[in-house]
Amino acid sequence: QVQLVESGGGLVQAGGSLRLSCVYSGIFFSKTVMGWYRQAPGKQRELAASFTSGGSTNYAESVKGRFTISRDDAKNTVYLQMNNLQPEDTGVYYCRSSNLILLRDYWGQGTQVTVSS
Repeated sequence: QVQLVESGGGLVQAGGSLRLSCVYSGIFFSKTVMGWYRQAPGKQRELAASFTSGGSTNYAESVKGRFTISRDDAKNTVYLQMNNLQPEDTGVYYCRSSNLILLRDYWGQGTQVTVSS
């Protein structure tokens, strides 16, 4: 059974940094693409950053140069390092796991990020 547990959100001033963590279980990483999505109040959920099926990374234009996605296989954890945060980065951040064989998506419960101006 796939489980995703996010942590690391919080309240930060503009220009500050946060690192989000997503601890996963029940995933065969070679058959899975993982990423971070976010949902601002009143808006649709959107991609922030993800790994591609080829192992490279993909970022939304709005976060390029500020966010970095990484993973530690020994800890079963995917990270999102967020630097120079801005108020428009405020939202709930979700970890997503996409099984490329079963064509199924799994989501964590989300972690709130609030950036004050």
